[in-house]
Amino acid sequence: MTVAEQEAEREERAGQQGKIGKRSLITLLGPAFVASIAYVDPGNVAANLSAGAEFGYLLVWVLVAANLMAVLVQYLSAKLGIVTDHSLPELLGLRMKRGPRLAYWGQAELVAAATDLAEVIGGAIALKILFDLPLLLGGVIVGAVSMGLLLLQGTGRQRRFEFVIMGLLLIITIGFMAGSFVSPIDWRQVGGGLLPQFEGQQSVLLAASMLGATVMPHAIYLHSSLVKDRHGVGHGTAIKRRLLHASRVDVVLGLFIAGSVNIAMLLMAAAALPGIPGTDTIEGAAAAITEHLGQGIGIVFAVGLLASGLASTSVGSYAGATIMAGLLKVRIPILARRLVTLIPALLILGSGFDPTRALILSQVLLSIGIPFALIPLVKLTSSRTLMGEFVNPVWLRFAAIGVVAVIVVLNVALVALTITGSV
Repeated sequence: MTVAEQEAEREERAGQQGKIGKRSLITLLGPAFVASIAYVDPGNVAANLSAGAEFGYLLVWVLVAANLMAVLVQYLSAKLGIVTDHSLPELLGLRMKRGPRLAYWGQAELVAAATDLAEVIGGAIALKILFDLPLLLGGVIVGAVSMGLLLLQGTGRQRRFEFVIMGLLLIITIGFMAGSFVSPIDWRQVGGGLLPQFEGQQSVLLAASMLGATVMPHAIYLHSSLVKDRHGVGHGTAIKRRLLHASRVDVVLGLFIAGSVNIAMLLMAAAALPGIPGTDTIEGAAAAITEHLGQGIGIVFAVGLLASGLASTSVGSYAGATIMAGLLKVRIPILARRLVTLIPALLILGSGFDPTRALILSQVLLSIGIPFALIPLVKLTSSRTLMGEFVNPVWLRFAAIGVVAVIVVLNVALVALTITGSV
């Protein structure tokens, strides 16, 4: 790079930092709302509704705890991207030799494929509920629409993509929360459900499933890239402090919405669907909602499920491209990436394999991938060499280690119970 080019780059960065410094806080929000889509994807639906229908308000505390953990995890991911100017996959790619890097990319790629599988299947089930379309055709439609959404994402168009995803998040919120407003919720029992407790192995399994469907590895990889793509790189200390403050607000707001949606689903099931069979599948839960809360609520729920599938599969493809670019140092067009990860989901839908079973297996794969994302995230954000003055303080380091330990233990329990046939 010539001296003139270096000077031009410095001037461009100075102008960009000046713009960020003048922006209002609200204009800096958005990346966490995109990442929060992972917390209200179709994988959450069956677990939350099944937990409420089978155990009432017993496991409310699991969702509250999971959401608090998610706030910490997503903030650390955003912090890493803002401070280092690199995404988590990029930093791992820079630190690994070729062999370990390829192996690490392999497990991350499985996580991305499992994520896409759950989301395409969820969207296909929604189209079947709404229009009685075959699952394979529904999967093709979900894939095609998600490609259209991904066309909105790109250099200079990040804000547009965020607005569309936030619009879908609003539809998801209405669709999944509507039933809670017409259900006879017992708020005294809700208060009792905030106390950590279990009732047998099945409640432990459901708790692990709920947590596994909440804290998602691809969202951890993605958030560090979202803030970099949105705010740019090369900022000075003052601008980084402002962006970190904006990210804290962004994460709290985005995950407050996602957490409220998940809790509302559980409360609705606990109040209106106690002991109703079939709520352990999405189709069965939708049928039960329609039967016990009315056709209008059932349709709104299905529309929310469709929006969830469309938004989450688009965000999942974005995450997959981020993982590949960071670990393999290879960039392919994001639409080609979308097509590659869509194929396994369509093959499963076309094979007649039980979609609910496929969702369960996808959650197990996601559970296996969580430690590979969480442990490096905590380690990197706790490195003074890398983070400088923005290194995690001691209290945050211990809190993060505690969160990682809880998540890993519960996800190991989920995998073990699944392998032994308890699912």
